[in-house]
Amino acid sequence: MYDSIILRTAARLLLPLLLLLSVFMLLRGHNLPGGGFIGGLIAACGIILQMIAYGPSYARRVLPYNYAQIAAFGVVFACLSGVPGLLVGAPYMQGLWLPEAIPGIGKIGTPTLFDVGVYIVVVGITSQIAFLLAEEPLLHPLDQRFEGEENEIAGEAPAA
Repeated sequence: MYDSIILRTAARLLLPLLLLLSVFMLLRGHNLPGGGFIGGLIAACGIILQMIAYGPSYARRVLPYNYAQIAAFGVVFACLSGVPGLLVGAPYMQGLWLPEAIPGIGKIGTPTLFDVGVYIVVVGITSQIAFLLAEEPLLHPLDQRFEGEENEIAGEAPAA
């Protein structure tokens, strides 16, 4: 099922490019449309592409992370991005920015930190769902369960 040399070669070459594009979308999002959500989806696409090309067991070995914990960390990180506003006497989630722009990135502020949290959540949740869907047949094989029913529907006697 996972024996296409073209798919495997493309997946190996595209993973770093997709991850780089996802970081670009993350950093561009606080000034233009985009940000954490679309960046996280692009990063998850790179992980899912590895799973499609090599299979879920290989992808689990190469990327051995607990994606549910990664998503939980992202939620905590996004929530903590609102604390700096409280520390300066402003409302929770008040946007605060560094006074100087970082070359090549621009001004960094608490909205960027929130986008990083969203990015982490989306990568974690999307990858976790993809792994669960891909591994489900391995966890619950349907090899013997429905054979007798198929024979009965076809009008044949069940195999003994």
